[in-house]
Amino acid sequence: MKYGSLILEKKEYVILKGLLNLSKNYKEDTRTYSVKRLDAELQNAVIKDAELMPDDVIRFNSIITVATEDGWENTFELVTPNEKNPQNNKVSVLTPMGAAVMGYAENDVMDWEFPGGVKKLRIVKVIQNKSNKQYQV
Repeated sequence: MKYGSLILEKKEYVILKGLLNLSKNYKEDTRTYSVKRLDAELQNAVIKDAELMPDDVIRFNSIITVATEDGWENTFELVTPNEKNPQNNKVSVLTPMGAAVMGYAENDVMDWEFPGGVKKLRIVKVIQNKSNKQYQV
């Protein structure tokens, strides 16, 4: 991990904790696992003011390219659940993919359980979407 732990902006941390509390009753095993794992990782997260956030850390509205060792690659925007839109590559932070990347940085690699099993996921690129910084919960 590039920075040693997850890094989150203060307002996003509060929103994320609220979303995680609301989602504790998911029935789908993979989603439940992902939400619980993200919740556990937040225990050691570094919380920063917005102006101190590194540009390469994934946050709400970041555009992320991820890849696995087997050649799969995907680019998407990380959003709150009510903004999700798979047709427009907007992925909710409460999906396995969204939970896997929140707070990580460009070039980080992690093992994460997806519906098809555990895969090493590498964050190839992070772009901050400055035009859309309003959070809709």
